[in-house]
Amino acid sequence: MKSVARIFVSAVLLAGLIAARAGAAEVKAGDLVITQAWSRATPNGAKIGSGYFTIENKGAAADRLIGVSADIAGKVEVHEMAMKDGVMTMRALNKGLTIDPGKIVKLAPGGNHLMMFDLKSPLKEGDTLPVTLEFEKAGKVSVSLDVQGIGAQAPAGAAPGAMEMKKKPDGMKM
Repeated sequence: MKSVARIFVSAVLLAGLIAARAGAAEVKAGDLVITQAWSRATPNGAKIGSGYFTIENKGAAADRLIGVSADIAGKVEVHEMAMKDGVMTMRALNKGLTIDPGKIVKLAPGGNHLMMFDLKSPLKEGDTLPVTLEFEKAGKVSVSLDVQGIGAQAPAGAAPGAMEMKKKPDGMKM
């Protein structure tokens, strides 16, 4: 009976450590808190990659993500995906991405996201990808994207459905 109790306690402690690791990637920049930073692996030869994360503004004033850089890419932009006349469109947010006070903004598959152009090497599952985010008020902050598998829809350890890809409506053209 004691060995069953030890196994149970060990399992609970292990689960706690795993949960702590998943939550350990919180980065603060001024009034902003950045969490769930991740990317998808890319096939060999791919020149474009993507990145995702969540930004919470705990302050009383809006801030704006105005720039992103990464050594692995020639250029990084913040992109928006939206439906326009029944067609999914994607465009760079040249004026930045606003994070209003008290709000949470998620960069996720099928919505706002980072686009990394001219990759110098493939993004490999299990790697950590450093990027620098530049905010209008909070300034520059370093964030590490955890590279998940090619088909990943959410960061490792996220609750099921936490960052699901938006479903495309019937008849959508791509």
